[in-house]
Amino acid sequence: MLGPLVAAIDQGTSSTRFLVFNAKTAELLSHHQVEIKQSFPKEGWVEEDPKEILQSVFECMERTCEKLTQLNIDISNIKAIGVTNQRETTLVWDKETGEPLYNAIDFWLNKNHLKHKTGLPISTYFSAVKLRWLMDNVDEVHEAVVSHRAMFGTVDSWLIWCLTGGKSGGVHCTDVTNASRTMLFNIHTLEWDPELCKYFGIPMEILPRVRSSSEIYGLMCLGDQSAALVGQMCFQDGQAKNTYGTGCFLLRNTGAKPVMSDHGLLTTVAYKLGRDKPACYALEGSVAIAGAVVRWLQDNLGIIGSSEELEKLAASVGTSYGCYFVPAFSGLYAPYWEPSARGIICGLTQFTNKSHVAFAALEAVCFQTREILDAMNQDSGIPLTQLQVDGGMTSNRLLMQLQADILCIPVVKPSMPETTALGAAMAAGAAEGVSVWSLSPEDLSEVTSEKFEPQINPEESEFRYARWKKAVQKSMNWETTEPTALFFFRTLNKKLECFTVNVGPKY
Repeated sequence: MLGPLVAAIDQGTSSTRFLVFNAKTAELLSHHQVEIKQSFPKEGWVEEDPKEILQSVFECMERTCEKLTQLNIDISNIKAIGVTNQRETTLVWDKETGEPLYNAIDFWLNKNHLKHKTGLPISTYFSAVKLRWLMDNVDEVHEAVVSHRAMFGTVDSWLIWCLTGGKSGGVHCTDVTNASRTMLFNIHTLEWDPELCKYFGIPMEILPRVRSSSEIYGLMCLGDQSAALVGQMCFQDGQAKNTYGTGCFLLRNTGAKPVMSDHGLLTTVAYKLGRDKPACYALEGSVAIAGAVVRWLQDNLGIIGSSEELEKLAASVGTSYGCYFVPAFSGLYAPYWEPSARGIICGLTQFTNKSHVAFAALEAVCFQTREILDAMNQDSGIPLTQLQVDGGMTSNRLLMQLQADILCIPVVKPSMPETTALGAAMAAGAAEGVSVWSLSPEDLSEVTSEKFEPQINPEESEFRYARWKKAVQKSMNWETTEPTALFFFRTLNKKLECFTVNVGPKY
């Protein structure tokens, strides 16, 4: 007898998964994955179809349950389902028809204001500017807002609303971790901020109700990176994890008080594991391109046929031979927040071949992690002594060894790398009324880990890192054409203020 099971919907940028865990051992029993199509209507713009996202969830749930039945596992033992999701992607839908009014928007490009309330710089990476653009440029959205039919949410809100009844009474809610990525949420009061909403001209009636990350409200939910923090059991101040997915996200638990960064990091809500439990905060470093560079090498350049082939290609030479790759395809995120940067490959010679470029691509992921780890150590004043890692790219053993070498500290990978989905499942299983998990180390006592120790001397690591920093500087100020800008005029503290956010060419 397996006993109670807990499941998770893991809706990410490039795919959707449904995973079912044994609540006693945290063993992954079955899962199914469906890729999500992305469209790129303009440079720097990324969109996805909300209906395709929802359908992918249905398909993953159905296929996983079929697999469980084939294994003679009773699906009625699933006691709770958590949701973890891409956090900043923005949706607006009609609450009467249930129809999305535009594609889900996930576009990139940046500025710095109001950070004391939100922990975030003003950037199109976060939801508020995207929502403002939709209200100003999409007639269906504008009309729905005026007629009080519009609902706004990140992907978690859309999925929970649809899965709990939709237009027939679906629950319109989000959790504190997703709300904290909108630029409309006060991370100190843990509420939507009327002043911020007025600043961006967003009516508060379209916003979802904010809940904790672990309570029954139809479904439990956590933003993807917060879920990974929970899945890695990083519950103590100073513990950190790095997730290697489409992008790369390093979060460090800072305890019950938000810490504002002086070195280009974000301050975010890590989790709130219960209606009456305190919120926990984190410093976060976000890297736009990690696993996405693998897809770029595969789809755009055609030098590899799969991610596994990338590791073999890079391992065949064991060095970049002085080649450095800065994958700033749509600018740089933390710690620079520099939208003018563009991707470059430099240090090329006649000897350079595709194997060296493959190695440089893996190093790029590691160097970007080093940059945000350095910033995090400066902000906290206490250097990390090891880094816990998870995500799809951690199956690349060469990447993990390179990461340890470049950081000069051990890298620890759990034997079960699906910690994002596990974290969402744990939050669901720990909710009052479910309580099949206690969120203590004993929950994961059967999950082992592998440690990668640095194998090069610190001098060599520092030399390579210095060359990387030089390459980053050469990628800056590359994009000089002036894109279309959103102009905001808002009265704040009795002063008329104006700011602009560059969002690229208008449709």
